[in-house]
Amino acid sequence: MHDDHEDHEGHQHDNAKGHASGGGHSHGGHGHAHGAGANKKVLVGILCLSLLYMVAEIVGGLMSGSLALLADAGHMALDAASIALGLFAFWIARRPPNEKKTFGYYRVEILAAAANAMTLVAVSIWIIIEAVARLKNPTDVHGEMMSVVAAGGLVVNGISLVLLAKSSRESLNMRGVWMHVLTDALGSVSALLAAFFVWKFGWMMADPIISMVIALLILVGGWKLLRDCIDVLLVAVPEGMDPAAIRRDIQSLPGVSEVHDLHIWSMNTGVNSLSAHIRLSPTGDFAEVLKVATAMLRDKYHLEHATLQLEPDSFSHGGTHFCAAGKPFHTHS
Repeated sequence: MHDDHEDHEGHQHDNAKGHASGGGHSHGGHGHAHGAGANKKVLVGILCLSLLYMVAEIVGGLMSGSLALLADAGHMALDAASIALGLFAFWIARRPPNEKKTFGYYRVEILAAAANAMTLVAVSIWIIIEAVARLKNPTDVHGEMMSVVAAGGLVVNGISLVLLAKSSRESLNMRGVWMHVLTDALGSVSALLAAFFVWKFGWMMADPIISMVIALLILVGGWKLLRDCIDVLLVAVPEGMDPAAIRRDIQSLPGVSEVHDLHIWSMNTGVNSLSAHIRLSPTGDFAEVLKVATAMLRDKYHLEHATLQLEPDSFSHGGTHFCAAGKPFHTHS
């Protein structure tokens, strides 16, 4: 099985190649380097906004006595940290593969997203604990000041969410940052609602109660993001990919008698890879099967990075191999 990489600074897996000598490896790019560059600019802008408003919320929270504002300021601090981590991940991920890391550094972005997810879970738990304490011992909150600061935070977070909207659908790393900003926006909404009830009705309990509701929403979103990251790190089949259907499509190609050891995984969001062993029929032509199979995987399943081992009909492995579904497939000796 052959696995060729061309190391281009800032863009990995750019070429499309096939080998007729028993294996094939196709690579492709989707403007990953260009997208990363645009995402970096967005993150730098949002980092500046987050840092500026974090200071405003800390001051406003301390002066007004609002837990919701202080919690939102904590989110802003985590946002700044998550954005800095995201920027670092983009920088590392652009480094080319080497002899020690032949797949490059794509997974660094997944690690950054996982770190962000864990902080979301931790912060939501902290807010719930703090809110329960406030329910037991209510504190006075200045509703007017709280509402002004919260409104400003909502504007800042709204701008950040718009800037991150597109990239959050293309990268788990960017989705992690987007989730942090979304929790801030929800925190600002909760602070506004709490400020309204405190200001108009003097209901001090509104602050911790609404904070708890928002914390539960954060917990759900953070857990989902963490689960998605774990799936990538455990080399799970990417969402939307059907190994059984792909196996059937390869096996239906002229000159193919059997497909085994088929695996599909993600290196990063949108960077999916496949490897498979293809047993040829007695009349199967190596070059033609390789050409048709790689084209089908690219065009139908958008699998630009496929490694195929082509085996003649007389070739056999000893031992047990595992297919993508995890069920053992025993080859003939």
